[in-house]
Amino acid sequence: MQIVRLFSDDDGQSHFEDIEIDFTLTDYVPPAPPLALSPVEQATQFRFMNAAAAWSSDWHPSAARNLFLVLTGEWEVTGSDGETRRFGVGSVLLVEDTTGKGHTSRVVSKVNSLATMVQLG
Repeated sequence: MQIVRLFSDDDGQSHFEDIEIDFTLTDYVPPAPPLALSPVEQATQFRFMNAAAAWSSDWHPSAARNLFLVLTGEWEVTGSDGETRRFGVGSVLLVEDTTGKGHTSRVVSKVNSLATMVQLG
């Protein structure tokens, strides 16, 4: 599975990177058939976020290292290096630009966006 990572470099500039999540076939809940599972990642909390259509932000670093999962609507995120990417329903963004200039984000769908943010440990 491929997801997008947004991170800060040593100069405080944020960049996107496509990363792979590996899965291992695991006997997770026998006697059910094995499931393909990713490695465990520690999480400290999660929350839902409801952003209105056309909501937008100025430049900001992420408050914490988060997985951002889009449930409804569509987002546009711009890194401080100028690259812009869109994230629609089912998209996963690993947000790690907790220092530097950060990123801008806005809801580009005509409907509100419901998302989940999982704070990683």
